[in-house]
Amino acid sequence: MSFAYVDDVLPGHGSLPPRAWYAASSAGSLSLNGQWRFRLAPAVDTYDESFAAEGYEADGWSEVTVPGHWVLQGDGAFGSPAYTNHLYPFPVDPPHVPTENPTGDHLRTFDLPDEWPADGAATLRFDGVESCARVWLNGTDIGEFKGSRLPHEFAVGHLLRPAGNVLAVRVHQWSSGSYLEDQDQWWLPGIFRDVTLLHRPADCALDFFVHAAYDHTTGTGTLRVDSDVDGRIAVPELGVDAATGDAVTVPVEPWTAETPRLYAGTLDTGGERVPLRIGFRTVVLDPADGLIKVNGTPVLFKGVNRHEWHPEHGRALDLETMRRDVELMKEHHINAVRTSHYPPHPAFLDLCDEYGLWVIDECDLETHGFIEQGWRDNPADDDRWTPALLDRAARMVERDKNHPSVVLWSLGNEAGTGRGLTAMAEWIRGRDPERLIHYEGDLNCRDTDVYSRMYADHAEVERVGRGLDGGPASRRALPFILCEYAHAMGNGPGGLADYQRLFETYDRLQGAFVWEWIDHGVKDEGRYGYAYGGDFGEELHDGNFVCDGLLFPDRTPSPGLVEFGKVIEPVRITVDAAAGTVRVTNRYDFRDLSHLSFTWSYEVEGEAVEAGTLSVPRLGPGEAAEVKLPPSPDGGQWTVRARDADGQEVAWGQSAAPSLPVQPERFEERPVRAGRLVTLGPAAFDARTGALRTVGGVEVVAPRLDVWRAPTDNDEGGSWQGRERLGLQWREFGLHRMQHRLDGVELGDDALTVRTRVAPAGRDIGLRTVYRWTADAERLRLTVSVAPEGDWRIPLPRLGVRLGLPGGADAVRWFGGGPGEAYPDTRSAARLGVWRSDVDALQTPYVRPQENGARADVRWAELGGLRIDGDPEFWFTARRWTTEHLDAAAHRTDLVPGDTVWVNLDHAQQGIGSQSCGPGVLPQYRLTPSPAQFAFTFRVLA
Repeated sequence: MSFAYVDDVLPGHGSLPPRAWYAASSAGSLSLNGQWRFRLAPAVDTYDESFAAEGYEADGWSEVTVPGHWVLQGDGAFGSPAYTNHLYPFPVDPPHVPTENPTGDHLRTFDLPDEWPADGAATLRFDGVESCARVWLNGTDIGEFKGSRLPHEFAVGHLLRPAGNVLAVRVHQWSSGSYLEDQDQWWLPGIFRDVTLLHRPADCALDFFVHAAYDHTTGTGTLRVDSDVDGRIAVPELGVDAATGDAVTVPVEPWTAETPRLYAGTLDTGGERVPLRIGFRTVVLDPADGLIKVNGTPVLFKGVNRHEWHPEHGRALDLETMRRDVELMKEHHINAVRTSHYPPHPAFLDLCDEYGLWVIDECDLETHGFIEQGWRDNPADDDRWTPALLDRAARMVERDKNHPSVVLWSLGNEAGTGRGLTAMAEWIRGRDPERLIHYEGDLNCRDTDVYSRMYADHAEVERVGRGLDGGPASRRALPFILCEYAHAMGNGPGGLADYQRLFETYDRLQGAFVWEWIDHGVKDEGRYGYAYGGDFGEELHDGNFVCDGLLFPDRTPSPGLVEFGKVIEPVRITVDAAAGTVRVTNRYDFRDLSHLSFTWSYEVEGEAVEAGTLSVPRLGPGEAAEVKLPPSPDGGQWTVRARDADGQEVAWGQSAAPSLPVQPERFEERPVRAGRLVTLGPAAFDARTGALRTVGGVEVVAPRLDVWRAPTDNDEGGSWQGRERLGLQWREFGLHRMQHRLDGVELGDDALTVRTRVAPAGRDIGLRTVYRWTADAERLRLTVSVAPEGDWRIPLPRLGVRLGLPGGADAVRWFGGGPGEAYPDTRSAARLGVWRSDVDALQTPYVRPQENGARADVRWAELGGLRIDGDPEFWFTARRWTTEHLDAAAHRTDLVPGDTVWVNLDHAQQGIGSQSCGPGVLPQYRLTPSPAQFAFTFRVLA
């Protein structure tokens, strides 16, 4: 019994050459998905190979579902998931892996359908197995393979029998291939994609390559299908009936991500008819201006990185889950996907063709863990590993080459540099010169067609856009993309609108891809809600760094996705109330605006009082027009919306918010002391401390200055970045444990004044704070004055007051930004209006609890029987736990509602940024301590 193949650097043996994948054909197929018998061993050599022999009795074996990962089945009996960002969870000794190597033996017995053809030729296909598999059919060893996210096929027709076929698969969690798959994800062994038996009749289609170019100058498409087996191509809608290998040129509508026009066709090789979906498009790097162009037009990528993920099934995705991903992307105006960091399930690319998404198809390659040793022994620069790298490149390209959505091939991710990557690039160019090549790690762009970076800050991106970046001249002539930016971990990412302004200003900047699409939380309602790194007892892990997506694990859009969708919306609507006009700009690359209808509404105090339709010219890509609005009185606000034929809102714009009405205020009630209380208008205060007790009979936990927020993942920052990490600095300076010193309580003729100093222990910095209370018969007004003292070297998390209301307070109504949360650099999607919610719905359920739920530009808010008006507008937050409880929570399940609703009324907030992996908060969004004054008026609701 030999297990040498596990450590062998070669990709395997016995499998057929890679070829194009297609979902269906006239040839028969049999899905082998379903329940398989399963046995888990702790090491590669625990059991011999007898389980694969004919007649083996698998008594006492368990069962697992295929596709699936065994560590996500069996209620923990089959081991646990493990998450690392880049550290290998085993000793780095390439190509060797530990002997203690979880090994899952799988057995599946199947009969051939009655209608299965009698000629016997068949292929067994595995679409994805992590990380190494050895396969037997009816007792015959047919081979082994590595390359977890890539297909492998075996010729098995000669081994099949009508009934009682036994398929045995031994899967090792670790192998030499694991060194090539260090991809910032859960390590999840198993047969996680489809297993299919394919009938291969005589003269069946083997491999074929659909070439469908588009000439934008003539409006014609040229179709040629190269096929290993001669046959005919038919496209009835185009009147095409041609032999394979022959080129046909006809007038066509082109395929783009905005107009994903597909033509139905067939490849008929005599023995098999394969349906084709043909999209005509041409991708070039234009030497005249150094831009990526599709059909003659530069494209702007508004993209996301997408790991495959399901909170219960891991990377075993069903078609409807994939479809939901694509629909959510399209709903939020995303036009591009980078398949980080491996080719996706091939059905996902079918959906990209159908719905319209530009795709950077990335190879199943990452060796990031070698960075810990200065890239020494990196497989990407070791000739022994080059066959494995070339095998992975070939399996990706051959499988996916017929998808019009795929416009760039990516060699992989964070694999350093080296000869193996160069060999991959050269092979791909020779096989498919009709697409471009991407690889972020190639900073000299020797092997790539684009200059790609991760997490470059705004200033660097602008330098690149202006042509002021360094590097070789050949690189400066290439287009620039951020293959990762705007790290969407927890609350955030901030600064998206600032990036987008740069992308739309400089032609060379051809867009970016948010990291990433979805939080990889593992559903675990009993303990954690959603588990992340370390929750399964991993020796090495990277915590909740695996939860960094625009979707929550259950595929609920996060505020970050809503913000991104607003920032990249394809129509820019700018309303100028003073001029009575709206400027409409078409931000599509290919599409005009004839499919949209425009409406206006005029709102006073957030409520619509008039509405109508707006006539907008049929604007072509990049065109803009000024459109007159109807006459209106002063004091209101315009909102203009664009909707598609289904009534879905595509874009919106609002005029600048009207100023708050200035009214003479007469708060002249006299404070009166009576024993332990001071009464002032509708309120009562503690006479000794000056603390508010009730307003109109409503009990209140007295408002006092608050500067602390539960640090976000972006506040905490990345330990490797060498930048200030504000979350740590805030704790170092003690902002989470500020002490409040009472310096005096003064009763004046028309005011109660409370003087305090708010400061952290062990520091000489502080905030001199004065609360001045005034009132009339029905209203209570608080004016807060704050003056920093000492050497403040850090920004504040927030600046405002916190108060408590009875726990029965629930319904919330406010006039301000909504409906979702917003912060200074994540507020593009906040629309001014009157909104309603309950306290629980105000919370944003980040997988790791942190600051969340603020509403921006609030004029007034109603909660718990009180109305609170701001002067000026304020940030409003309400929750059933304190900030301290929020800060201490590690999972959603740690947050237990209390008897008080805690309300923050903030004059200012620190921005968010994306420093969990990207840049920090831009200067204009930093909350630098400075003198401030703000006020709130409280009154009891009738």
